[in-house]
Amino acid sequence: MSETDRRRLGLFEGYGVELEYMIVSQKTLDVLPICDRLIQAECGQIQSDVERGRLSWSNELVLHVVELKTTEPVDSLHGLAAAFQGEVRRINQQLAGLGGQLLPSAMHPWMNPFREMRLWPHDYSAVYEAFNRIFDCRGHGWANLQSVHLNLPFANDQEFGRLHAAIRLILPLLPALAAASPLAEGRLTGRMDQRLHVYRSNSAKIPLIAGRVIPEPAFSEAEYRTQIFEPMFRAIAPLDPEGVLQDEFLNARGAIARFGRGSIEIRVIDIQECPAADLGVLSLVVSVLKALVQERWGTLQSQQAVAVEPLFELLLQAIDSAERAELKNAELLRLFGYPGSCCSLQELWRHLYEATQPELDSDTQRALENILESGPLARRISRRLTPDSSMPAITTVAEELVECLKHGHQFGV
Repeated sequence: MSETDRRRLGLFEGYGVELEYMIVSQKTLDVLPICDRLIQAECGQIQSDVERGRLSWSNELVLHVVELKTTEPVDSLHGLAAAFQGEVRRINQQLAGLGGQLLPSAMHPWMNPFREMRLWPHDYSAVYEAFNRIFDCRGHGWANLQSVHLNLPFANDQEFGRLHAAIRLILPLLPALAAASPLAEGRLTGRMDQRLHVYRSNSAKIPLIAGRVIPEPAFSEAEYRTQIFEPMFRAIAPLDPEGVLQDEFLNARGAIARFGRGSIEIRVIDIQECPAADLGVLSLVVSVLKALVQERWGTLQSQQAVAVEPLFELLLQAIDSAERAELKNAELLRLFGYPGSCCSLQELWRHLYEATQPELDSDTQRALENILESGPLARRISRRLTPDSSMPAITTVAEELVECLKHGHQFGV
């Protein structure tokens, strides 16, 4: 979001959405590092962004990933799934001439990142090369993870504090809706959200960069800079003497404050099998955040008082078990208006859906209700496979995911 957007956009007055997809071979479904050639095919030259009206395409760290995003903040999520689906079709048309296609889900099911990772070598490459030099981006936590980012604006410090408090509470619940990465290296990992598992340790060389994924209880820009930015920049300075990475984008928590843009970016949501599912998830997330910001179930002070550790412990459970994780913290449940003292995250999300009634079109409503009933994509993929499933069985699942994205259908419902 630009500085102009920051001055005029307040809470829930705009939304920025980013969807990341893998580019894979039509023949083998192996990753295909040709994002630069895709962009060149569309606009005639290699560049980092292609604006196509309401939506744009852009590069990411690695060459086998393309990002679709809103060009500017939109005032509503309604109808956005169809727009993203149209861009998926256009990209697949361009990739067909290059031997490629898009694959959804949050991790490639058999990619070997140490052998297959290729960094984006064009503009902005100095930043990517710095990350690679310090952290070695060949691991899964850098080279094999696709997510959805939701950017939400705030107009001033007071709005930031309210929004950050609400987002911190909702972060550990998100894998129960959106986990989409049960596979890695050709096998079921035993976790529903392997992407978040590897993401939270990808900067282990400097632990302050990701922290506990759940952000610290900082509710003003000054507090955020003191608690998060300044310690992080000091920690990386000896490895980054030119200061290439000492900016807001270094922060790898599950939600990051972008004060230069006047927004908070949520980063813990796995990419789904089609845009309707992604937008269904985002619509419910926004609906619950609105209720929290409005103090519907608990005061701002009670939200801000929640420490990192109970939220982090719940996040770890959700990474492993998604919707089957249990929340036994009565204090947290009260902040979501849940009447009992214990429930599964699936039960909690059903409660939140009924309590907040998000604005949905027919496709996103159907997709979201399928998730609430049948579980997240990771659960539905896992039902098709066993721990000793063969590569042909895993390949069949990947082929079906490709078709789901092409046609805007959900997997396993």
